[in-house]
Order: sequence, then structure tokens, then C-alpha cells
Amino acid sequence: MADADLVCNFKRCRKRLTSMIWVTSCSHAFCEDDGAREFSRDPENNTCPACSTPLAAKYDIVKTNLNPTEQFKSMVLAGLRPETILDIATRAISFWSYQVHQERLFQETAASKIRDRQHQIEEFYESNITQLKTEVAGLKRQLDNAKKELENQTQRAEEAAEQLREKIQQYQKLQVSIKEQFIDHES
Repeated sequence: MADADLVCNFKRCRKRLTSMIWVTSCSHAFCEDDGAREFSRDPENNTCPACSTPLAAKYDIVKTNLNPTEQFKSMVLAGLRPETILDIATRAISFWSYQVHQERLFQETAASKIRDRQHQIEEFYESNITQLKTEVAGLKRQLDNAKKELENQTQRAEEAAEQLREKIQQYQKLQVSIKEQFIDHES
């Protein structure tokens, strides 16, 4: 959106204004749809949807074209005194200044909310990361302990297997010895 663009001041709309708009005496602008809906209800009891200012006078709400024809531009102020034209131009510039200022405030507020939300999200994820790192460290300790226990159990199993092999050898020697004795005894 260009700096010189107006946006609909209806909070839920905020679309860029490019052609027909509704302008209020309290310096707010509305798109054709929102203006028609808001200002056609009860003309004597209109209020500004942006600031709630009562808009009961005849020229408190004006529908205007942002892209007037060349003929309109050459005739709209024709015949007016220069000081009247200057007053009208000054008020028009004040309207634009107010709109630019309000848009800047809106964008700053939106940016601030986004920064706050970003900060909250960063804190949330940092907290989660810290928690997960703690859990990972705990799991690594458990894994290291399990590896050590596995090594111990493996070593015990190897020692038991070695003892079993020795016992089997002893048993086999004993059987051979008994067999030899049995053979000697029978002979």
C-alpha cells in the first residue's frame, strides 16, 4: 500500500480506498460498502463507526470520488474566493494528515502486538527447548547407565560362560576319568 492511499477506517475492513468513499466531518473515511451500510440506516441518528461521533448535520457525511473527472476538478471550486479555496485545501490536507497519522498509529500498534506475540512465542519455544534439552540430557544419562549395565551384564555373562566352559571341561574330564576307571575296573 502506498503512503498516499487511504484505507477504510472500519476496523474489520481496512481495505485500500480507490474510488467512491464516504468521508465524515470527524475525518474518517469508509469504503463504499461499509459507508452505505452504516450511514443509510437512520440519517438523523448516524454516528461514526470509528469514533462514535454523532453525524446529524447535512454535510457531516459526504460520499465522494477519489478519482474525479477533469471537468469536475475544473468546476468544483470555480467562482469561490481564493481564501475560501485555501481554507478548503487546508482542511483537505488536514484530513489527509490525520488519516496518515492514524494509519501510522494503527501500523505501529499492529507491529507492537506482533512483536509482543513474537516475544511470547520465542519465550514459549525457548522454554520448550530448555525442557527438551533437560529431558535429552536425562535420557543420555539413562542411556549411558544402561550401556554400563549392559557392559556389566555382558561381562558377567562372559564370565559365567567361561565358568560354564570350565565346568563342562571338568565334567568331561570327570566322565572320561570315570569311564577309564570303569573300564579298568571291568578289565
